[in-house]
Amino acid sequence: MIMMGRFALLVFLAFASMQLLCIAADHDAAIFYDSFEEPFNGRWIVSEKDDYKGIWEHSESEGHDDFGLLVTEKARKYAIVKELEEPVNLRDGTTVLQYEARFQNGLECGGAYLKYLRPQEAGWKPKEFDNGSPYSIMFGPDMCGLTNKVHFILKQKNPKSGEYVEHHLIDPPRVPSDKLSHVYTAILKPDNEISILIDGEVKKKGNFLSAQDFDPPIIAAKTIPDPNEKKPEDWDDRVRIPDPNAVKPDDWDENAPMEIEDMEAVKPEGWLDDEPEEIDDPEATKPEDWDDEEDGVWEAPKIDNPKCQTAPGCGEWKRPMKRNPAFKGIWNPPLVDNPNYKGIWKPRDIPNPNYFELDKPYFDPIAAIGIEIWTMQEGILFDNILIAKDENVAKSYRDTTWKPKFVVEKEKQKAEEEAAGSDDLGGFQKVVFDVLYKFADIPFLSKYKLQILDFIEKGEKQPNLTIGVLVSIVVVILTAIFMLIFSGKKQQPRVEKKTEVAADTSNDQGSSGEKPAEEEKEEEKENETGGAAPRQRRRDT
Repeated sequence: MIMMGRFALLVFLAFASMQLLCIAADHDAAIFYDSFEEPFNGRWIVSEKDDYKGIWEHSESEGHDDFGLLVTEKARKYAIVKELEEPVNLRDGTTVLQYEARFQNGLECGGAYLKYLRPQEAGWKPKEFDNGSPYSIMFGPDMCGLTNKVHFILKQKNPKSGEYVEHHLIDPPRVPSDKLSHVYTAILKPDNEISILIDGEVKKKGNFLSAQDFDPPIIAAKTIPDPNEKKPEDWDDRVRIPDPNAVKPDDWDENAPMEIEDMEAVKPEGWLDDEPEEIDDPEATKPEDWDDEEDGVWEAPKIDNPKCQTAPGCGEWKRPMKRNPAFKGIWNPPLVDNPNYKGIWKPRDIPNPNYFELDKPYFDPIAAIGIEIWTMQEGILFDNILIAKDENVAKSYRDTTWKPKFVVEKEKQKAEEEAAGSDDLGGFQKVVFDVLYKFADIPFLSKYKLQILDFIEKGEKQPNLTIGVLVSIVVVILTAIFMLIFSGKKQQPRVEKKTEVAADTSNDQGSSGEKPAEEEKEEEKENETGGAAPRQRRRDT
C-alpha cells in the first residue's frame, strides 16, 4: 500500500510538472501577453489629451482573485496604450489576437475594443494617443443603440492612391448580453482566412480578399463610373408622365370644402345655451400675499360647470360637421407611359485609376496596443491581452485563464436564477432567443433583420415579454413570406428602353473616418407630449 501511495504521488507530481512546463512553453510562444496581475503603471501609458478624463484602475474581477484593467466611470472617454518590444509582422504566417472583456455592470452603450497601432513613425505619440492615432486593426465589442457587433476593421493603404481605407468585416458577430467574462479571438491565417471566435467558438469566418466579406472590398473594383460624365440635358428618365391630353371635368370643383355643416342635425333637448362650460371655482380665495399692482387683478381658477355634467351640453350649440359629398380636391391629370423615356441614366464605366492587384492584404506592422473608447457604462474590465503566432497557444490561454472564471460565473448565475425560481423559464428563454437569432440571419428576412433583433433585445431585457416577442416575430416572418410569394405576381409596368445602359459595377471605396458613421452612437428619438388633452366638449361629439 505504501509503495502504491508513493507511485501515485510520483504520477501526480509528474503530471503537475508537465502542466507547468506546458504553461511556461505557452508563455514563451506568446509574442505579447499581459495578465494584469501586476499594476499597469509604468507599463501602460495613459493619454494626457484633454478629452480623455476617464480614470483607469488596477482592479479585481468581481468574484475572483484575478486582476484586470478597469473602466471606473460612466460617460467618459478613456485612452491608454502599451508599446510592444518589437513590431509584429502580420504578413508572416498565422497571427492570433485575443483578450478578455467583462461588462460587470452590463452594457447599454459603450465600446470595449482594442486598436493595434502602427509604428510611431506613422505620426503618433503614446502620451498623445487619441481616436486619430493610426491603427492597423481595430477589434472587439461595441454596443449602443442599433450598433451591436464585434468589430474587425482592417485599415490598409491603397498602393495607388496612397490613402488609408477602413475595411469592415461584413455581418460580424453580436456582443454577448450578460455580465460574464468573455474572450474574443481573431485568427489571421496566411491563406487570407479570418476567423472571429467568442469564448473559443467560431462565430464568423471570411476571406480578406472576398468582396462579400469586407466593405469596401480590400481589392478595389477594376472599373468605376466616369466622375466627369454628366447626364445630357435632353435625357428624359421619367417612366410615366401626366397625360397632356387630359382635361379636367366641368363638374370638378377644386374649391369645394372637405367638410360641411350637417343640416339635418338637431340641437339635443335640454341643451343649456346660457350656461358656460366652465365657471369660476366658488371655493377659491385670493391668496393673502397677492399684490394687485405687482401680480395683476386676481381671477379665480376655472372648474367644469357642474350643471353641464347632467345636460347634453352647454354654451352656444353649433351643427356638427360631416364629409362633403361634393369634395374632390385638387384635380391632377392621370399618368401615362412616357413616349420619350430613355431609361435610367448612368455614366459609362472607365478603368479605376486606384485599382491594384495583390495576393494578400497589406498589413502594416503592429507596434502597440491601445484602448481608446467612449462609454456610458462603468465596470468594463479588460484582461489577458495576447498576441501569438499559434492558435493552439491562444486556446491554451483560454483554457487556463478564462475558462475557470467563466465556469464559476455561470454556476453563480445559475444559482441566482434558481433562487429566484426562474431557472426553467430562463433556460427556455435562452433556447428561444438563440433560435430567433438564427432566424434573423436567414437571407430572405434581411429586410426585417433590425426589426427582429429589436424585438429579441426587448424580450431579453424583459423576460415576461417572451410570448409577445414570439408572436411579433412570427407576424414579421409571415409578412415576409407573403411578400415573397405574391410580389412576383404583380404586373410590371411596360417600359421600352431606347438606349442600352451600362451596368453599374461601382464599389464604395471611401473611408468612413476613424469610426464609421453607422457605428457612431445612433440614437432613437422619442416623441414626448406635455400636458393633458383638453376636455372634449359635448357639442363636438
